[in-house]
Amino acid sequence: MFFLAGQPRKPRSDKDPMQLQGSTALVTGTNSGLGRHFAIELLRRGAKVYATARRPELVDIPGAEVLYTDITDQTSVEAAAAVATDVDLLINNGAYTGIGNLVSGDLDVVRQLMESHYFGTLSMIRAFAPVLAGNGGGAILNVLSAVAWTTVESNTALAAAKSAQWGLTNGVRVELAPQGTLVAAFVPGLVASETLKEAMKASGFALPEDPMIEPDYLVRLALDGIEAGEVEILDRFGAAAKATLSGPPRTFDLTALA
Repeated sequence: MFFLAGQPRKPRSDKDPMQLQGSTALVTGTNSGLGRHFAIELLRRGAKVYATARRPELVDIPGAEVLYTDITDQTSVEAAAAVATDVDLLINNGAYTGIGNLVSGDLDVVRQLMESHYFGTLSMIRAFAPVLAGNGGGAILNVLSAVAWTTVESNTALAAAKSAQWGLTNGVRVELAPQGTLVAAFVPGLVASETLKEAMKASGFALPEDPMIEPDYLVRLALDGIEAGEVEILDRFGAAAKATLSGPPRTFDLTALA
């Protein structure tokens, strides 16, 4: 079926899986880590990619269209949506990487974590929901973490923000279903990114390399899940964390992952 430029596409149904080849994706936080790997893999799969970051000068991804986007700045978010009107896949990856506890930590850090992981994600979704609707429904992938289901000592603030983001993802899925938008949660454990390693080192964590999973594998897992129409995409740590929800609350035991 062909569609005229500017003509709304027929909403995608659950029987019409998302095809990444020929799609147009916008990925937040692409200057490093998982976001950069998402952009590179999407390009490899034949998608057009808007690679966004708060510091676009640090984005080095040949073939991608680089945009400045600060997900905590509504004006910036709206500007991105005004430019990227052909997007049919939104990947909410970028967020503040601070570390802190809810009770004893810096309250500004707690607020920034919630502002970026929850409200920043929500702002992007609200801005791009009409864009996705106009392009046939498409899909949204929210990058969460296993700590959404098992809090982590010394970073309970991040765990709380990720839990809130999971609830947001489930709510948005219901709201956007009528327009044919797939809303998926990607829930990995520990991503072997320089950002995570530096953050953990700064916080005093001593963790072996073994539990960390390479970002290129995780990105392939997530994108395969989108093409399969999955609403929750988990690595082995995410699956183990999800299984704990049927029992008493547990912490994310970093030392037991090696």
